[in-house]
Amino acid sequence: MNQTEFDIVVLGGGPGGYVAALRAAQLGLSVALVEAKHLGGICLNWGCVPTKALLRAAEINHLLHDVQEYGFNVGDIRFDIQKIVARSRAVSKQLSMGVSHLLKKAKVSVFEGVGKLNGKEAGNKWKVLVSQEGKNSLTLTTQHVILATGARARSLPGLEPDGVLVWSYKEALIPEKLPQKLLIIGSGAIGTEFASFYRAMGSDVTMLEAAPRILPAEDEEISAIAQKEFEKQGIRILTGVKLGALKKAKDSVTLQVDVAGKSENITTDIVISAVGIVGNVENIGLEGTKIRVNRNHVLIDAHCRTDEAGVYAIGDLAGPPWLAHKASHEAVLCVEAIAGKEVHPLNVTKIPGCTYCKPQIASVGYTEARAKEVGYDIRVGKFPLLANGKAVVMGETTGLVKVIFDRQTGELLGAHMIGADVTEMIQGYVIARTGELTEAELIETIFPHPTISESMHEAVLAAYGGALHF
Repeated sequence: MNQTEFDIVVLGGGPGGYVAALRAAQLGLSVALVEAKHLGGICLNWGCVPTKALLRAAEINHLLHDVQEYGFNVGDIRFDIQKIVARSRAVSKQLSMGVSHLLKKAKVSVFEGVGKLNGKEAGNKWKVLVSQEGKNSLTLTTQHVILATGARARSLPGLEPDGVLVWSYKEALIPEKLPQKLLIIGSGAIGTEFASFYRAMGSDVTMLEAAPRILPAEDEEISAIAQKEFEKQGIRILTGVKLGALKKAKDSVTLQVDVAGKSENITTDIVISAVGIVGNVENIGLEGTKIRVNRNHVLIDAHCRTDEAGVYAIGDLAGPPWLAHKASHEAVLCVEAIAGKEVHPLNVTKIPGCTYCKPQIASVGYTEARAKEVGYDIRVGKFPLLANGKAVVMGETTGLVKVIFDRQTGELLGAHMIGADVTEMIQGYVIARTGELTEAELIETIFPHPTISESMHEAVLAAYGGALHF
């Protein structure tokens, strides 16, 4: 590549970075993308996508062990964990190659290496130094730099992953064999998804959470249903946990924990640390700039601008919610603002969250507690999947749809779902919030029958005293 001057230079090729590059190219801007390891970022290679591939295998395993309920008889059911992992890796590789194809098609200049800000040159343009394996290779110049370097797993002192007995998400995605006993620290999306996978495949799973309840970001009622279902599956759950010392033996780990003032030693084969993430703010040239960092995240305004003119930050680097679709949305918003288009600032209460544990969990907007906390007078509607015909047909009757409305205006403030396929359904409520629909439009909407999505309609009806099937 001979070109070294661009309208925009993007650091990081994850779901924020590569989408920013593609949108910039669509708008006729010259753009360079600097990526050190793999296009698609953590999401495609070591996060969202391979995790879901593993969970698909767990879903199939669950169905195979449940086929008698549907009138089938099968013989001995066995699986090959290495083939399951190999398929997961192949899915990630396929999609990463797809991103490479899209960038090539859009004529985005991709530079392999680590990029960092390196001051300005004449004309007030930013210099971006690109290096490979510690060696400086070239300097790019640009008017606009988009930082999309993502985040990495947070580690607790004394519980740092070693890749052998204490795993991060990376090791958890590529096990050579299933641990007989598994201890998971953290009960957010990552922790519960790994708990679901390993338990479905036969591991004895214990999950620890420091907060008073699991899935603390979700509506309290949804969290309670999830814990009940996890425990039915055989997952042991301890909440309000204080972690103590960790001791490693040759083939096991013992962790001392304190629960409600009582001390307990838990011995396990493997520990998975799933206690959140921290932004990759190091080694990208922030030193000596006006860019502010708070708790390992770059501070930005409503248009993703940092305090340094011409430098922007998107995705996990810019803080929660740490979601691929949030990063992609910010990417488009940021690039369009640079191009002079009118854009709407991101409203985080309109970003859906999905957790692919069993049962699935999906939500958007305010929880019931948060809506009350900020001062709304609310109406709440609920509908159990037990009363939904399609859920009964599928044999997936565990679950609930819950909606929260502003009593005064009819605005949909929040929606919370747990059950089969709810991650595919939440978008209906997201559209309602984005379009500022009220209960009137939702009540008048015709939902197809028989579908689990009918429970979304019934929950709205329930909030206004008109549920028909429960």
